[in-house]
Amino acid sequence: MEATMRELNQQTAKVIGAVERGETVTVTKDGRHVATILPPDLAEPHYPFRTDPMGDEIDDMPVISGGRRILDDLDSAMEGFGE
Repeated sequence: MEATMRELNQQTAKVIGAVERGETVTVTKDGRHVATILPPDLAEPHYPFRTDPMGDEIDDMPVISGGRRILDDLDSAMEGFGE
């Protein structure tokens, strides 16, 4: 389905109803494509690792070995980050 910005503004329930039925809606403004509204089952996350790039499992965390000295070196190298 294609809807203009005006149609989306004035007939929002109709457009969202089409999305609920599984349709993809292309929104246009002055004849150019400005947005696409997808049903949830077709939408893909824009950032698949949005909150944790290391993964969900704590077991996936890297293990840093090398004793206290390497940890001190890492602490000094990371100083100022995340503040």
